[in-house]
Amino acid sequence: LQCLLVTSLVMSCTSRSAAPPPTAPSSAPSLRIQYGLASWYGREQHGRRTASGEIFDSNQLVAAHRTAPFGMYALVTNLANGRTVQVRINDRGPAVAGRVIDLSYAAARQLDMVHVGVTRVKVEFLAAPLPDHPRSQENLPEPSEALIYEAQ
Repeated sequence: LQCLLVTSLVMSCTSRSAAPPPTAPSSAPSLRIQYGLASWYGREQHGRRTASGEIFDSNQLVAAHRTAPFGMYALVTNLANGRTVQVRINDRGPAVAGRVIDLSYAAARQLDMVHVGVTRVKVEFLAAPLPDHPRSQENLPEPSEALIYEAQ
C-alpha cells in the first residue's frame, strides 16, 4: 500500500510539471540594453578579416561584441555627450576585460570619442536597423597614426 501511495504521488508530481520557459539562443546578448565602456579600433585592423568573415573597414559603422549575433544592429549612446550611432555587429571583442563593445573608427568619430579612446556608453540591441540612421561613412578619412596612439 505504501509503495502504491508513493508511486501515485511521484506520478502526480511529474505529470503536472510545466515546460521550462523558452530561453534565448546562447549567441544573443544577455540583455537588450547594456551599459559599460566602449573603445574603438581602426587602422591596425583595417583590411583584416573579422570573426564574421567580413573584411574590416574602419570607415563603416560596425562593432565587435562578445555575444551579439553577427548582423545584429545596436544603437550606441555616448553617455558623456548624448551622441548616438547605429552599428552593425560583425566581429568578436572587445579583447580588454571590462569593456562591452569595440567600435570602428567611423562609429567612434560619430560619438566624438576618438581622442578619449574609451567612454561610458549605453548599447541598445535593435530588432531591425533604424531607418533614419546612416549605415556607413565612406567619405571619412583614414585614421592617422597620431589618433591611434592617442586613443590607446
